[in-house]
Amino acid sequence: MNQFWSALRGWWREHSRENGIASAASLLVRNLWSFVRESTPEQRRQRYGDMDYEWEHRVNTTSGTVGWRARLLGLFHSPYQPTEPGLFREMMASLPIEFDTFTFVDLGFGKGRTLLMASEYPFRKIVGVELIAELHHAAEENIRVYHSPTERCAQIEAVWMDACDFIFPKTPLVLYLFNPLPDAGLRRVLRNLEWSLEQSPRPVWIAYHNPLLDSTLAGSPWLERTRVTPQYSVYRTKSAPEGC
Repeated sequence: MNQFWSALRGWWREHSRENGIASAASLLVRNLWSFVRESTPEQRRQRYGDMDYEWEHRVNTTSGTVGWRARLLGLFHSPYQPTEPGLFREMMASLPIEFDTFTFVDLGFGKGRTLLMASEYPFRKIVGVELIAELHHAAEENIRVYHSPTERCAQIEAVWMDACDFIFPKTPLVLYLFNPLPDAGLRRVLRNLEWSLEQSPRPVWIAYHNPLLDSTLAGSPWLERTRVTPQYSVYRTKSAPEGC
């Protein structure tokens, strides 16, 4: 439970500082009540949702089997939800790049479905970062058992750590975000990435799924938005030439 209390303290500091103690307390109660409602058997069955990918690849990336501890931690980070395959392919198709020169990085990969889908592209390497131990262990097992005739990148690495402390590879990057962090955490990640780019200039593309904090990326002067839809936004570093 140490991880839970740490997450709660971080969440409380951010929200009470930005919105005041009363507002933060009200939001906490609403979130906990939502957690209770989502724990009913009926709601759990609904979380199984998109099972086609599970049956096709014999993996377990559904949110329906996530334990209550991981779901509770998700209240203060980001609730786990797997990416829909069709939408992922649409996002990748919007990147005018030569994939074999890029490393794919997913911050907050959950059970790893996005890492598996990324392996259908000829990335030089695929790296995922996840804080919640249960999800990380599930992803490791999914990576171990995954087999697909369309797999084009077998170098998949799952890292168990806080995304805010992750050191980015010094290669061209495709950074995937499924709204994995609160605003303060996202700003830390962007500062780390900006520092990394100052040390090793290179092209970076960001595919931001469920862009609730899109204004945070849009406010970064070293990024420019190349595509925006209701479901995702795509950014690139301003010095990144197309097709690089």
